[in-house]
Amino acid sequence: MRKGTGGGRSITEEAELVEVRTEPSRRRWSLLGWGRSRQGGGGACWAGDGAIKEEVGLVETKSGIALLYNEETNNTSDVCLKLTKEVLTIQKLDVVCTRGSVSQLNHRTVVLRRQAAGGLGLSIKGGAEHNVPVVISKIFKHQVADQTGKLFVGDAMLQVNGINVERCTHEEVVHLLRTAGDEVTITVRFLREVPSFLKLPLGSPGACSDQCSRVSSPLFDSGLHLNGNSSSTAPSPSPPSANEPKYEKRWLDAVSLPLLLARVSRYKAGTDKLRSNCFEVFSFDGACTNILQFCTAAESTDWLQAISTNINDLTLENIKIINKYCSSDDQIVHMGWTCECLEGSVAGRTSSYKFLALRGPSFYIFRSPPVSATDWGQAETTYNLYEVLFKVHKLWMAEDCWLQARLYLGLEHSPEQQDCEPLCFSILVGHGQSHTFRVELAGDLAVWEKSFQRAVFMEVQRIRSKSYLCSSQGNVLYFTIDFGSGFTCSEGSSKNILWRYKFSQLKGSSDDGKTRVKLLFKNAETKQIEMKELEFANLTAVLHCIHSFIAGKVASMDPVFMSSLNIAGNYMNS
Repeated sequence: MRKGTGGGRSITEEAELVEVRTEPSRRRWSLLGWGRSRQGGGGACWAGDGAIKEEVGLVETKSGIALLYNEETNNTSDVCLKLTKEVLTIQKLDVVCTRGSVSQLNHRTVVLRRQAAGGLGLSIKGGAEHNVPVVISKIFKHQVADQTGKLFVGDAMLQVNGINVERCTHEEVVHLLRTAGDEVTITVRFLREVPSFLKLPLGSPGACSDQCSRVSSPLFDSGLHLNGNSSSTAPSPSPPSANEPKYEKRWLDAVSLPLLLARVSRYKAGTDKLRSNCFEVFSFDGACTNILQFCTAAESTDWLQAISTNINDLTLENIKIINKYCSSDDQIVHMGWTCECLEGSVAGRTSSYKFLALRGPSFYIFRSPPVSATDWGQAETTYNLYEVLFKVHKLWMAEDCWLQARLYLGLEHSPEQQDCEPLCFSILVGHGQSHTFRVELAGDLAVWEKSFQRAVFMEVQRIRSKSYLCSSQGNVLYFTIDFGSGFTCSEGSSKNILWRYKFSQLKGSSDDGKTRVKLLFKNAETKQIEMKELEFANLTAVLHCIHSFIAGKVASMDPVFMSSLNIAGNYMNS
């Protein structure tokens, strides 16, 4: 039993109003859609799960009740979730001693004086025949067990009148309690994780059969056998001594997960199989919440978005701090967790989580987030940004609010449909290779797409020109892509220019998928199409570079894009 501390709160009813804690924020708007759009300033509102949440600036604080599922033990327990700017705290119910001495073994010994009316005033479930402890499943109000103030639903029975019952069957414990005499001494310990077996509805399988047979079942409450049929109120006991211990049920902090560089996952580990209305949260150091379960898809989505928003906000703050001490050519545009989908059988693809970063001239793939300057030099893979191509997979909803609206209306996809429509993007790199990554929310996909556009544009603007060694009809040539002048081909030795075309003159191309490409240009004077055939060692990288430069040229003439680029840059450097 734990002594009551400032970390707990008294629980008096099952449906409790959970307090909301808020904290100030200096931020007033979101960069490139870091989740659902929000206005600055604070305001409380009701969430779909009945919990209270409040938004202050961009920081969302939220509290509510969920189920925590442990895959190893197959047990579930009610937990209270408390979300703040930097931490997700999981609280579990426990019984604490608020007055008097406390047992070091967290055990309580309680003396029950059986009343003629109402018996012991409790019901039990469980038993050794099902490899679960016998627990108190119900306490009848104003009866003997309730009046002691020392017994609670969820207490596991350890001893009855000095006899150890931890390995007894349900019927054996019922028999001991019924024949223990007028004064029954029981020793109990509160279970923070109650086996799912014991969460069956209260009641009995059939009142008639139960009364006739007088045989109890470990699946159902045995109150009838312990208390009789009378529902009369027992006489009031004498007031407790001032030195007598007093106990209360309270929510106590069990796990506190820092959200900086944390990640969330709705998928079963190593697969592309979605859990229904569930997700896990993993901290930077690998600690996790176990599986958080929710009653509805809407409730699960609401919590997932709230946690993801705070993770993204912390990541953005971290980026701004790093960028403050880096040169303009080494700025971080975006970074975060994704899940890399590895090729495998359709029935069971494997996957692994990777931390991606768009920084300066490169696209980085890490096994874990870089936290020092040395870590940035130890990436698993690095690619030149102007030589990669970003591609979104299939259809996806541009705004999470639309997805949430569908969920609240009961129009959510079935698990089978969700498995077929993951939120994925691919990075196509040189020599025809590629990486495919999966994200949790549509908003995350939008952020990665916009961030790639911005990062590639910035890199093209920085280098301005890129040349590749190539050959044509046995001659060694240089093929140059220049942001200002377009395409130029020159001799390898003398540097004499053989031909030059603007970006607007490129009308088409075809390649053999290996090394050779045919570029079709429109002659500005004759208006005729001229074909130039070239051969490259890494044709894919060259084609991606051409795409990056042309996309950058088009973007530079888009006032909306240029305006958003300036705003984003000013905000990142603020």
